[in-house]
Amino acid sequence: MSIQSDIEQKLATGVNALHLEVVNESNNHNVPPGSESHFKVTLVSDDFEGKTLINRHRMINTLLAEEVSGKIHALALHTYTSQEWAKNTNGAPLSPPCLGGGKG
Repeated sequence: MSIQSDIEQKLATGVNALHLEVVNESNNHNVPPGSESHFKVTLVSDDFEGKTLINRHRMINTLLAEEVSGKIHALALHTYTSQEWAKNTNGAPLSPPCLGGGKG
């Protein structure tokens, strides 16, 4: 199973997700082709209602403890309640370009 599949499965079972998107952004970085090291997660769940951004991220990081402790290098999290998502017509923000590892 791929790391991306593991992330998708853990989030789908650990959070009542109304929308879940996991994007492997490794190809935007100075890593070998086929790498699974950089991910962007967009997650909409009413489980986030009343939670601060840091507590939402802690919740996700707890679910993905194995991945963030060594399997992956970077994890961008974009977490929304259904009301926040409905107001956000542009989707999750784009990730900035990589400037490290010789790509600068």
